[in-house]
Amino acid sequence: MSKAIHAPLREEEVASLRAGDSVLLSGTIYTGRDAAHKRLCALIEEGRPLPFNMKNQVIYYAGPCPAKPGDAIGSCGPTTSYRMDAYAPVLCDLGLIGMIGKGQRGEAVVDAIRRNGGVYFAATGGAGALIATSVTSARVIAFEDLGTEAVRELTVENLPLIVAIDAHGGNLYEEGPKKYCR
Repeated sequence: MSKAIHAPLREEEVASLRAGDSVLLSGTIYTGRDAAHKRLCALIEEGRPLPFNMKNQVIYYAGPCPAKPGDAIGSCGPTTSYRMDAYAPVLCDLGLIGMIGKGQRGEAVVDAIRRNGGVYFAATGGAGALIATSVTSARVIAFEDLGTEAVRELTVENLPLIVAIDAHGGNLYEEGPKKYCR
């Protein structure tokens, strides 16, 4: 059974999650891929304001396709997360509490998740059209010149995810295979 959670996430809600848990995420989240993350970190280095407050927010590593008429968004599948690993610890230290993507994370990101009480969710790769049905609204809020990689604010309803790395250091990418090894 999936646990319903709401973004922005509450710290106690994140603390209750464990690697392997299924969740249905509703609320406001943001998209951003590597080009957007590079620009976000440049803004931080320059002491300039970010396009949204990172505190307790969730970033989805996705570059959505353009929407068909009548749809909120086009296909919206996760991108490979390690491409954001150089930037994620900085954002986590600013209060980013959740990340959504696919694939394993580097040690520095896992440490940042644990240090900041965050969570990394895995979305199903190849299911972008299905994931898009959970998006009820989308709007570009920063870096419009990046096209599909611009930062978007999404409203999602019952977005299906798996907790891949929890706030306590539980890591599905390490623990999952151990269940099948002898």
